[in-house]
Amino acid sequence: MKVTVIGCTHAGTFAIKQILKENPDAEVTVYEKNDNISFLSCGIALYLGGEVKDPQGLFYSNPKELSDLGANVQMKHEVTNIDTENKKVSVKNLDNNEEVEQDYDKLVMTSGSLPVVPPLEGIDSKNVLLCKNWNDAQALFERAKDSKRITVIGAGYIGAELAEAYIKKGHDVTLVDSTGRILSKYFDKKITDVIEKDYTDHGVKLAKGQRVTGFEDKGDSVIVKTNESEIESDLAILCIGFKPNTSLLKGKVDMMDNGAIITDDYMRSSNKDILAAGDSVAVHYNPTHKNAYIPLATNAVRQGILVGKNINNPTTKYMGTQSSSGLKLFDRTFVATGLTLEAAKEQGINAKQVVVEDNYRPEFMPTTEPVLMSLVYEADSKVILGGALSSMYDVSQSANTLSLAIQNKNTIDDLAMVDILFQPHFDRPFNYLNILGQAAQAQEEEE
Repeated sequence: MKVTVIGCTHAGTFAIKQILKENPDAEVTVYEKNDNISFLSCGIALYLGGEVKDPQGLFYSNPKELSDLGANVQMKHEVTNIDTENKKVSVKNLDNNEEVEQDYDKLVMTSGSLPVVPPLEGIDSKNVLLCKNWNDAQALFERAKDSKRITVIGAGYIGAELAEAYIKKGHDVTLVDSTGRILSKYFDKKITDVIEKDYTDHGVKLAKGQRVTGFEDKGDSVIVKTNESEIESDLAILCIGFKPNTSLLKGKVDMMDNGAIITDDYMRSSNKDILAAGDSVAVHYNPTHKNAYIPLATNAVRQGILVGKNINNPTTKYMGTQSSSGLKLFDRTFVATGLTLEAAKEQGINAKQVVVEDNYRPEFMPTTEPVLMSLVYEADSKVILGGALSSMYDVSQSANTLSLAIQNKNTIDDLAMVDILFQPHFDRPFNYLNILGQAAQAQEEEE
């Protein structure tokens, strides 16, 4: 069996390993247009902020490891065409521009995503950079040394973490976002209010509700123009989102409107000889029971493994995802899973929300910390749809508990009484998640 893999970051790396584990005699050829694989881009801000001293630790695999497993790894090779009818790919060697054609039995599309770069005037300025891969991280590391004023455009996870990293390093930082709230995709207002206060308390200037309209290069600086202001900066970093890198298969397999490849439960596209995983595909989003585009490394590695398990025959189903995520800003933990109330309403779901703040452990302990919690649930069935938590205490694993509750279609009644350990070092006789479920019950009883 000849398997061609296009792209080798998270999904590709895990797919290759699993394919060779399940099929040691398979001829696996990997084409990667960059000179590195398996870079954890979620660690860029930690590297730029100085918390990660050795950036090589952000790579968890390398071409030699895959070669030793039996893969034919072709770095700096770009696939330029896919002939799905004849099962052939055209490939260009980026070092010498030579082109070759290779046939395949199975094709694995793990080509990842591309940064969204709008066609704005002046966006090609040398003072406007992207933040996506290892090469971007190196460029940002070098440029920041001589950049006092830094403007970060886009207040999703990457932008949020970059703003924190640069303010901690002593830069003047402005965080721009077209929405009215920071991290609004992940958290409802009660929690984003906390995030925004932390930013302003630490000196980050927030330009909320401002849409960037263009850039004016001034040589050693750049003016970021918005619909409300002009922000002069030494460096502007664009991180407004990602789009699937799937143009090679456009019109050849079923896709969402944004180009994300639609797969079945076994990671097979509408062409059963083409499997796909990672940022190039849609996820099966359990809170809505619909396809969605949510590019996260957690989704990519799981899908990659499933590609390897299902490369010959459909054997292991994709469980879908709640797209759980989290970050730490100014020593405060923020975690989320499933839908916010705003997102649920946008989906036409009759949803309710309860917000509670309570200490994570008893007040008789030497210290304790409040936990701000949100729970979103479907009004009629009481099934949990989403949740979020914030605290100076590490509440990250509680998001995983809520994720499992969504996966299993548990209700607020289940959460209110589920057995969670009690020990005063860790929590109260009712864990704070129990308390959150009980608050939802009380809300229902009042109505």
